Amino acid sequence: MRGDLGNPRLLRVLNERRLLDNLQEHGPTSRADLAKITGLSKPTVSAALAGLEEDGLVHVVGEVSGRPGPVTSLYDLNAAATHVAGVDIGRDWIRVGIADLRGAFAGRRDGRNTAQTSAELAVLVGQLCRAAAREADVDWPALACAVVGSPGVYDPALGRLEFAPNLPGSDLAERLRAALEVDLVIENDINLAAVGEHVHGAGRGKSNFALVSIGTGVGMGIVINGELYVGARGAAGEVSYVPTAEDPPPPAGDALAHGATEAVTAAPGVVRAARAAGLSLETAKKIFAAAASGDGVARSVVEAEGRRIGGLLVAVAAVLDPEVIVLSGGVGRNLDLLGEAIEGRIAELGPLRPSVVASTLGDSGVLLGAVARARTRAWDLIFDARLP
Repeated sequence: MRGDLGNPRLLRVLNERRLLDNLQEHGPTSRADLAKITGLSKPTVSAALAGLEEDGLVHVVGEVSGRPGPVTSLYDLNAAATHVAGVDIGRDWIRVGIADLRGAFAGRRDGRNTAQTSAELAVLVGQLCRAAAREADVDWPALACAVVGSPGVYDPALGRLEFAPNLPGSDLAERLRAALEVDLVIENDINLAAVGEHVHGAGRGKSNFALVSIGTGVGMGIVINGELYVGARGAAGEVSYVPTAEDPPPPAGDALAHGATEAVTAAPGVVRAARAAGLSLETAKKIFAAAASGDGVARSVVEAEGRRIGGLLVAVAAVLDPEVIVLSGGVGRNLDLLGEAIEGRIAELGPLRPSVVASTLGDSGVLLGAVARARTRAWDLIFDARLP
């Protein structure tokens, strides 16, 4: 924040944010109770609420009566004061959500990712975003901000995404900014999935955990001391590049572009392993379905996949010692089929016994994380505009 703590306007804005943070957490609250919770004086609370109410950020939502004294008004934040957008760009699907300041979805659009170029992809994202805004009855340019989750690592110095071989073009970030025309943040999709898991899923209430996603790619999001950890250049969790002991080794081109672990552990690697075993199924989803139905060859392929994942999780546990490792992604969340092989491989590799659970957020983890990030940024933008 700008300014200095002796500035009366800065102090007022700080007090306003304290009140809104409490309303966000506790819901409708009286002025007297807000004074008790925050330690602010009643006149200070009244003045701050008056300013917030005038600007449409809080409103009276009810009254408490039936006790001695005057009727007491209950205040709450006006969650509809502005809206935010979350966007999940996957290789096969694009998901968009419009949410209010409490994270309640007002509009959502999912669409197939049929784009062959970065220009086509930016246009497609823009169309889905505006369609979701229309569903929410929100004027798209009026949104506070949008957060986009994408494979790869966004380099702000270069203005482009790195380590994103599954996406077309190196100029996608620039094209997205031009197509969306709102305050835009681009973050790694698996990092946002970890945020979503921390707010809504198996990471809720956990100060230290890791989310390992295995689907069309392999990635990891890390939460340390309750905060997302991205490393010095945003590449923390790029476990697709962890060396693998796979024998034979993965194709050299795949290992270079996607990383050795991703080349053999992600969905395309599962399909290659199935074909090498004589199973002619085109997708990892079909291979897991066959294994669930009792197909012996498919079960052996899935078991080998579980052992690969188990080895990766031991490496994660050795470095991070998380409270829990959450498995997500189209492959990873099949813990009912993978669990025994994962546990067996972990037991073979030493005394570390990480707790492993499957994500319950389905395909919405990245989108939920993007919305959570967008809400935080929206509040920062709102209060930055209120500063002297």
